[in-house]
Amino acid sequence: AELNVMQQQFGTISGKMTVEVNGQEYTLQQAAKFLEDEDRSVREEVYHKINKRRLEDKEALNKLFTTLLQKRHQVAVNTDFENYRDFRFKELGRFDYSKEDCFQFHEAVKLHVMPLVNQIYEAKKKKLGLDTLRPWDVEAEPAGIQPLRPFKTGEELTEKTIACFDELSTGPDGKSFFGDCLRKMKELGHLDLESRKGKAPGGYNCPLAESGAPFIFMNAAGQLDDVTTMVHEGGHAIHSFLAHELELTGFKEYPTEIAEVASMAMELFSMDKWNVFFDSPEELKRAKEQQLERVITIFPWIATIDKFQHWIYENPNHTEEERSAQWMIIAEEFSSPLIDFSGLEEYRRYGWQRQLHLYEVPFYYIEYGIAQLGAIGLWQQYKQDPEKAMNNYITALQLGGTKTLPELFKAAGLQFDLSPEHIKQL
Repeated sequence: AELNVMQQQFGTISGKMTVEVNGQEYTLQQAAKFLEDEDRSVREEVYHKINKRRLEDKEALNKLFTTLLQKRHQVAVNTDFENYRDFRFKELGRFDYSKEDCFQFHEAVKLHVMPLVNQIYEAKKKKLGLDTLRPWDVEAEPAGIQPLRPFKTGEELTEKTIACFDELSTGPDGKSFFGDCLRKMKELGHLDLESRKGKAPGGYNCPLAESGAPFIFMNAAGQLDDVTTMVHEGGHAIHSFLAHELELTGFKEYPTEIAEVASMAMELFSMDKWNVFFDSPEELKRAKEQQLERVITIFPWIATIDKFQHWIYENPNHTEEERSAQWMIIAEEFSSPLIDFSGLEEYRRYGWQRQLHLYEVPFYYIEYGIAQLGAIGLWQQYKQDPEKAMNNYITALQLGGTKTLPELFKAAGLQFDLSPEHIKQL
């Protein structure tokens, strides 16, 4: 009960964080859009503002985390586990992979993903014409290049996504099951897409066990990110529809790792049909490039957060000083040498504090890495044989939670394997 109350405090502390830019107050999430500004001095200024604001609460966040850590360790001891990590793996129902598999994943990211990340940043540096790439340059485009604007209204986003899904798997009537899922949700009023004042942040697909038609909630503002979010949540929605026929409600509760394959694979499948959002071939190419870069650059952060958690709970009696030092060691392992962090050490030492999962849902994060591997595997199939890939996708999602995770992967024609050898091929 104490843990439940305390986990809420992270939201209370971080929810109050705002910064002022050009005389206007912004939440840190809203202010992040300035990191895409073509003016480098604006980006740098806002980067410092955001990070300085975080540092103001570093003591409060450290104290909160230490208390959470002690209580979690006590839970583990009380239930005869050596540490909270071992307890939590059981609590999360992780019966299909072990801590050793996670360590293999970390190793694979270091060996086979980091070289690709370095290539991406090398290209970014060239594109921006910079001698050194700083952390506030990573999201930027060269001067004169406007951000992509694939739609204007929530209505337009809905129609274009339906058209995109129809093209993905056309049935005999010229329509498709994927498109029909969204049409049904639209008809029922189950889409709340546009951002507005006072609306809760974030985006999600919420399954409704009785009626079967889920609803999608998000905060669209006309950016490429919103297209990605929409097709991602659309993938979750299709999963909800496909599993709805299953007899027991419990069968409709599937592991997160496969749920995220449904959504992340849809991001990649749908790319081929994004011409509904972009008239010009140049813009379409840019959109695909940004999408694929994100697929790759997310892996090092997943590995960093996951590896850090293993260390924390294996060493529950560490000091705050040791925690910061260990974070820096792990962050360095998964950092690109192409990004120059000199003079920013103090911000970096507390970089872990911005990750909500560490406070609110411990050990929940590697799921995204595992699912991204599955999505890449399905996209690989799609490139070779679109129809077969779609059939594998549907077959696996129809099973809901009636099979184990490796069996669900197998049904999708995928290998459940976190080894460096396998990941290298992907």
